[in-house]
Amino acid sequence: MKYFTINELTRSATAKRLGIDNTATKNIRLNLEALGENILDPLREAWGAPIIVTSGYRCQRLNKAVGGASNSQHLYGQAADIRTVSDRREDNMKLLRKIIEMELPFDKLIAEYVDSSGRPDWIHISYSPARRGIKFTCKGGKYSLGIKIDKK
Repeated sequence: MKYFTINELTRSATAKRLGIDNTATKNIRLNLEALGENILDPLREAWGAPIIVTSGYRCQRLNKAVGGASNSQHLYGQAADIRTVSDRREDNMKLLRKIIEMELPFDKLIAEYVDSSGRPDWIHISYSPARRGIKFTCKGGKYSLGIKIDKK
């Protein structure tokens, strides 16, 4: 990986606070490297600025502590929740547009907790050999298939 580190993709304030060991196994590290090389690094390169990973790999205990889905790709090191440095919804929307424009080989892309204008609070993106290209929108905790993006 060029722009991201395993430490960055496994770091968790919640794990630290609760004393949870979130160390990645060799297989998890391989998945994180694939996520970085196929999704995060190309996106960072095209974006031209840092991208913040707020959640990457989560062990079972950490995933449960944060209320993650029982089948979350975070458990396998295949997913990252990301945002822009500014963390402004309009900038996160620009990043989401960039992901779609680049046609990255993602497995799942979720515009998380969008506002009334469809701008995400953060973006969930995953990479796995399946590369299904599934898009979801989460609004008010409810997930629906598809992402609506204006062409601005």
